[in-house]
Amino acid sequence: QVQLVESGGGLVQAGGSLRLSCVASGRTFSSYNMGWFRQAPGKEREFVAAISRSDTRTDYVDSVKGRFTISRANAKNTVYLQMNSLKPEDTAVYYCAAVSGLLLAPSRGDRYAYWGQGTQVTVSS
Repeated sequence: QVQLVESGGGLVQAGGSLRLSCVASGRTFSSYNMGWFRQAPGKEREFVAAISRSDTRTDYVDSVKGRFTISRANAKNTVYLQMNSLKPEDTAVYYCAAVSGLLLAPSRGDRYAYWGQGTQVTVSS
């Protein structure tokens, strides 16, 4: 089993920035496509961003394009989510997820086999 541990969440003011990290166990991190999802109170889980195992493709939900950047450092078994120009509507628990093979539908949460515990991001107005 792959274990994922997120960190970097916290409380920030609108317009501020946070950098989330997700560290994966094992030697085969480079074989996994990685994604970030979030869930706000009373709302459905929402796709945020994804990056392919080859680091040749990234995907974002429209609401974060231009503000968030996903990246990975395979030597560190880590995927990052740089979050700039944060808005109150970004407030949610953010989850890291992993899936092997092809990343044909990065926004579908049911395609991911492994999930982290989540980290809380709160943006004040």
